[in-house]
Amino acid sequence: MSTVSSTSERFWLLSALLMALTAGCAGLETGPAPLTAKVPLHLEEHLDKAHIEGSEVQIEVLDVKEWRFDEPQRDWKAADPIPEGFDPVEPVRVDDALRVPMTEVNRRPGSRRLLGSVYVELPDWNLEDWSFVEIRARTADPMRFIGLEFNYAEEDSISGVLPYYSSGDRAPLVTDGTAHTYRLSLDWAPMRQWKGPWTHLGIWFNGGDDLEQATLDLLSVSIIPRDAAYAHAPVGVRTEVKSEAHRRTIYTHAPGRLEYQVRVPEAGRLDLGLGVLQEGVPVSFRITAEPEGGSTESLLEETYADKERWAQRSVDLSHLGGANITLALEADADKAGTVALWAAPTLTGARATEKPNIIFYVIDGGAADHMSLYGYNRRTTPHLERLAAEGAVFEHAYSNATWTQPSTSSFMTSLHTSALGSYKGWGDPMIPEEQVTMAHHLHRAGYQTAVFTSNTYAGTGAALERDGVDVLRDVEGEFNSTSSAELHEDYWSWREAYPGAPYWVHFQTTDMHWAWSSKPVPPFAGLYVNPELQERYLEWDHQLEEAGGRQLAAVPNSAALAEAGIDPIVYSHARRGLYDEAMAHQDYQLGQLVERLKAEGEWQNTLLIVGSDHGGVVWVEGYGDQSLTPYDPMFRSSETRIPLLVFWPGRIAGGQRFSQPVSMIDVLPTILDLVDLPMPEVMQGQSLAPLLLGQEGWEPRPVILDEFYTDEISGEISGVIEVVDGRWGASLEINPHPDREPETQRTVPLLLYDLWNDPYTQHSLHEERPDLVEKYTAFLEAQFNAHQALAQRFTSSGETALTTEQLQTLRALGYIQ
Repeated sequence: MSTVSSTSERFWLLSALLMALTAGCAGLETGPAPLTAKVPLHLEEHLDKAHIEGSEVQIEVLDVKEWRFDEPQRDWKAADPIPEGFDPVEPVRVDDALRVPMTEVNRRPGSRRLLGSVYVELPDWNLEDWSFVEIRARTADPMRFIGLEFNYAEEDSISGVLPYYSSGDRAPLVTDGTAHTYRLSLDWAPMRQWKGPWTHLGIWFNGGDDLEQATLDLLSVSIIPRDAAYAHAPVGVRTEVKSEAHRRTIYTHAPGRLEYQVRVPEAGRLDLGLGVLQEGVPVSFRITAEPEGGSTESLLEETYADKERWAQRSVDLSHLGGANITLALEADADKAGTVALWAAPTLTGARATEKPNIIFYVIDGGAADHMSLYGYNRRTTPHLERLAAEGAVFEHAYSNATWTQPSTSSFMTSLHTSALGSYKGWGDPMIPEEQVTMAHHLHRAGYQTAVFTSNTYAGTGAALERDGVDVLRDVEGEFNSTSSAELHEDYWSWREAYPGAPYWVHFQTTDMHWAWSSKPVPPFAGLYVNPELQERYLEWDHQLEEAGGRQLAAVPNSAALAEAGIDPIVYSHARRGLYDEAMAHQDYQLGQLVERLKAEGEWQNTLLIVGSDHGGVVWVEGYGDQSLTPYDPMFRSSETRIPLLVFWPGRIAGGQRFSQPVSMIDVLPTILDLVDLPMPEVMQGQSLAPLLLGQEGWEPRPVILDEFYTDEISGEISGVIEVVDGRWGASLEINPHPDREPETQRTVPLLLYDLWNDPYTQHSLHEERPDLVEKYTAFLEAQFNAHQALAQRFTSSGETALTTEQLQTLRALGYIQ
């Protein structure tokens, strides 16, 4: 039996003492003021006001599975790499460790790094029963990463290099020669590429660039059960995953009871999900209401035992409208300590606010250059064209990065990636825990919140499920090209389960994201590419992936096409046509969503913002939209020029088109301004509300784009920061990596373009305009330094270590209120 930690005991004893003192001072007959629900009341956010009975920690958790390598562990084996000419590592046991030496024979073909992996067979476990893996290891060599792999499968390998179905979490190795413990999460559902039990755990590791040899010592490996997270406190709030949905959840231990004092709104209802942790261990859930001076009424009684799914329930409170009641959530079970889950318990009533519902609709990979709304020569967006008459269109909107994770992290926080701390590697969420996201701003203002996406980098990969989201689904569909239709169905199901208002929902569809060619959707299939050409294109795509992996297939180059004997002109024509067919499907589905909102009577109370996280991967190097070089800037039109449209019937005039450059980082302050909520203390975007509402007070300013990456060994960040300033675009490289291949190096730090005459950035003017080079170099260096100063607010200590001069600079730039 587990016991409550001393910290938790002190917390709950202190809470009880404070409650007693409060009751003694105020008088028992008055009690605490009831919670009200003029806007949706999220019960999980008010645990401090709940009275708790029972819910004692008596949970029995699965045993930690541990392998200690100071003892023989014959079950651990070396994984055989897939490519020829690439040997497996040969681990040897030393006194206290399983030593894994790597030499030249362990270098992946075409790579500069040594790579190895070991694995162990598991007894057909359920992955959802386990929370994380702890690996204790040491090395004194300049190695880079250690990470997880799942389920041995040579033929269906996700990477084509190591023989596993799926990769998972990873961490940079500390290389000081002493032992360190790496805790790697198993909450990587979007990465899971198999069905059924968890049969193998693999561990991979690699050396730094151009090492001839390296050695890693594995001291122990432990797998920690998920139930252990509930063994430290009698009641708490966690994000739980069931039915492929992450939900903010109260957990209690049976037998346990939570009591809330609430005033029931007119047409009141309580919506929530019921869940259990252990298969075959049912929990009896009961919800009761006791009006002041009345008798207790049972509103829901149900025994539930399905650990894989949420049981979504709605409790009718309309007959208690206007009454003050004690609302109780009770759980019981045959086994004391059994955990009960109450997912997103939300009390709502008739709409009692003028604040609108908010739909933030992001078309992942949606390039404005391929929309007829923006002058494209194919009629790809007729629905958006018609809809534009009801709202505002920004002609020159930019994403702030070229791919999903940094872009999404930026527009959800109104902070650039270099201010957030830069990208540290696959699996790094980028958004610091201290930073408030768009969802969190709206949730704490009473909004119901949901995220529906088929790109994990716009969901759990960006840690967007962390705070403020009632429900998040980021499961990939069977085909990218059907993403919008599937996510809309998820949305309408959520609205049926949680019909209260107002709400905020974030869509991020992947109709436009490569590989949209896999399954064109009728009647749009064949609109621009006939079936024969589509079949040829799919064969070519497979050919490129076989030759160089998914990255080459996603962004092919002329050399690869020539080597494969592929006609680049025909290939580029097919690629463009299939993208445009996907665009037409996305446009149709968005039009259908708006029509249904109108039919349901919700359109008049809805603020809809349509944008994108980056442009489309339509181009082919040397063909298609433009020829490319490895150092082209991010702000070229096809990369980061994106749609941005805003609709709010009755508030934002229709038919408006704005030519001023703006960016996605402006969306968060715009939403908060429009719905009259407090602005973030720190932000780098600006509200577009004055423009949209025809008011004074908006001044154009340059658009900033940046992407920065942290070297795992040195800790130094490197990348590019850019500016779009009216006619001019400037791109400055910061701390270029010295070991990059010569053909990928820039010849000068700053590139300069005339975007009016050269939107596809074919010719840099850095030699012709030294005056502008000097101006924008100084400007971008100052911006980068300001971003780095801002990043200090998110240090692990939580302290702000800014000088007076830095604070003055940040305020002058408008980044701090």
